[in-house]
Amino acid sequence: MTRPFRLVDVFGTGAFTGNPLAVIADADGLSGEEMQAIAAWLNFSETTFLLPPGDPAADYRVRIFTMAHELPFAGHPTLGSAHAWLEAGGRPKTEGTIVQECGVGLVAIRRGADRLAFAAPPLVRGGAPSEAEIDAVAAILRLDRAAIVDAAWVDNGPGWIAVMLDSADAVLAVEPVRHHPSHVDIGIVGPHAAGGEAAFELRAIFSDAHGGLIEDPVTGSLNASVGQWLFASGRASGGYVAAQGTRLGRTGRVHVTQDGAGQVWVAGETRTLFVGESGG
Repeated sequence: MTRPFRLVDVFGTGAFTGNPLAVIADADGLSGEEMQAIAAWLNFSETTFLLPPGDPAADYRVRIFTMAHELPFAGHPTLGSAHAWLEAGGRPKTEGTIVQECGVGLVAIRRGADRLAFAAPPLVRGGAPSEAEIDAVAAILRLDRAAIVDAAWVDNGPGWIAVMLDSADAVLAVEPVRHHPSHVDIGIVGPHAAGGEAAFELRAIFSDAHGGLIEDPVTGSLNASVGQWLFASGRASGGYVAAQGTRLGRTGRVHVTQDGAGQVWVAGETRTLFVGESGG
């Protein structure tokens, strides 16, 4: 049978400037193995599959696959899936708010005038890494340990550990190793000079299915958990814009805010660039 799909650009400033996402609708009947095979073949950082919700409070359910494995949550797939679901005629049960069901449970997505925003889920793992863990990250990034200003576990599903450098320029200068024998999910963050469009520069380095290290263009889950870290540590307040994808020639922009209740929201632009039907 054929299934409709959309290729959505997420977090960009224009077409082909953000992180691409394949969204497969009407995914009932596909096994997890088939979904994984499709995601590996498409070779995007993530591919999502839309399903009817199991929870009566949800508007839809999504399964999220990287090229190598399934994720309980990811950020750009959350915004891109909500965008595709709405564009295909989905109507949320609550006006202005979409509720997505995924591996971490229910995730609220706000529908604004210009962009969608998801509520950052609670961390699965937080706190300070051990010195041995920080040393291991420094070695992978080929940095002196002294260059790491701070570090934290910021895991909201994918497994992120984040390191803070002293500047955006230092972040952009990092040249990580090309291969690592164990799985890696590392975020790198550093501040831009005051007064610019973006307050922070981020990079996301993770493992592919064969142990090669690759860079994600723009990463919603990392921006969500780094935002929680930045607000909690006093490095940010109210809201800010983060830049990501610069080293890859992308112009990702992520709008991160914290509301009066302490909830962190992550927003970005979403655009459908291709629509079609999958075969088989």
